[in-house]
Amino acid sequence: MKVRIEKDPLGERQIPNEAYYGIQTHRALENFPISGLKPKSAYVEATVHIKKAAAIVNKGLRLLDAEKADAIVRAADEVLNGKLREWFVVDVYQAGAGTSHNMNANEVLANKAIEILGGKKGEYNRVHPNDDVNMSQSTNDVCPTAIRISALMNVRLLLPALSKLVEAFGRKSEEFDKIVKSGRTHLTDAVPVRLGQEFGGWATNIRKHIQAIDRASEECKELGIGGTATGTGLNAHPKYRELMVKQLSMQLGFDFRMAENYFESMQSLRPMVELSNGVRNLAQDLIRISNDIRLLASGPKTGLSEINLPAVQPGSSIMPGKVNPVLMEMMNMVCFQVIGCDTTVMMAAQAGQLELNVMMPVVAFNLLHEIEVLKNAVEVYASLCVEGITANEDRCKHYAEGSMSIVTVLNPHIGYAKAAEIAKEYLSSGRPIRELVLEKKLLSPEKLDEVFNLYGMTEPGIHR
Repeated sequence: MKVRIEKDPLGERQIPNEAYYGIQTHRALENFPISGLKPKSAYVEATVHIKKAAAIVNKGLRLLDAEKADAIVRAADEVLNGKLREWFVVDVYQAGAGTSHNMNANEVLANKAIEILGGKKGEYNRVHPNDDVNMSQSTNDVCPTAIRISALMNVRLLLPALSKLVEAFGRKSEEFDKIVKSGRTHLTDAVPVRLGQEFGGWATNIRKHIQAIDRASEECKELGIGGTATGTGLNAHPKYRELMVKQLSMQLGFDFRMAENYFESMQSLRPMVELSNGVRNLAQDLIRISNDIRLLASGPKTGLSEINLPAVQPGSSIMPGKVNPVLMEMMNMVCFQVIGCDTTVMMAAQAGQLELNVMMPVVAFNLLHEIEVLKNAVEVYASLCVEGITANEDRCKHYAEGSMSIVTVLNPHIGYAKAAEIAKEYLSSGRPIRELVLEKKLLSPEKLDEVFNLYGMTEPGIHR
């Protein structure tokens, strides 16, 4: 293998000639062979967007040679178009704050820019990773800014997927609106509800989570880029902060704003925690909804079997004909992972000291991972499962008519105590509630027909 020699303050290393990374990335590969997990694509793109914007801004401020700046921009565009991604190689678990990730990006862009200018990789007198690509920047303001940007990029994909799930639940709510079934509280019989009402509740719940996540993501639009090492802005032009926010807004289509306080923006990972919390809250409700759907579809002979889930694959290697709720199970596993990621984000966010939180690399990975896997899961969940759910209308009607709790509608007419006696006798004798009421002459047949309107029981009011 052909190599080139690169130097840093600690000495020399042999770098494969083909590698676009340099000596600092090479040292990170030596030091952190931990998980094999590489940076998320959105995190790479966000970092490269920052480098591109910095080159443009510093060129405009006449701090960076125009030829160098243009080469860096061209190199960044290549990465943003999907090239050179294999050279972003630093493990997720790395040096605190993300120095290795930042230098990995600096070196890849520098070496590509060098080639654009007609040189060979490693000829840093043409374009230097620190002096040119990293001009006016520090890992300490680049990485928290990249986390914010990449999170927004992923949320921009998550919210439409969630909207499709809302639409799928909404369509089922309309389709099943006339189907009356037994409600259940404490996992025991309750007054009737309509199957469509259950699905409508789920649609509303996910819609509210969309709104909450969207609100939380707004905090990520406040960028601390230009704080450099500690928030003071040392080694950055006084106009750099404002110009960077404008340039990044133009590049990415977000309405970014300057940090209210650059020290706070580097000390605290509050926006990431708030967004992660929003995603976690969505996950816990998706677990609940998935478990409800599994219950309603349980059976088909020994469970509730009020709905049917699409059969997407055989369910057993030994039991012929068995079909399992695999998409519900997948969703639960994804949501468990999301909750674990959120816990990591929260623990990492409280671990900062003074001017910097050094746990940013693990926050970057976990925040982006939870959003990404949940987005993918929701897309499959909506299209392969929810959209294909059908109702067992006769089964729903049977349970609604057989529920002991329909005696609740008698309360305004015969009182709670007598209604409880009817319920108790119904359970012990198995005789229909209607028959027991008429036998005891508690209501006339005509009044009983009027009161025992199952559909009417699913709407507000006193049935008199």
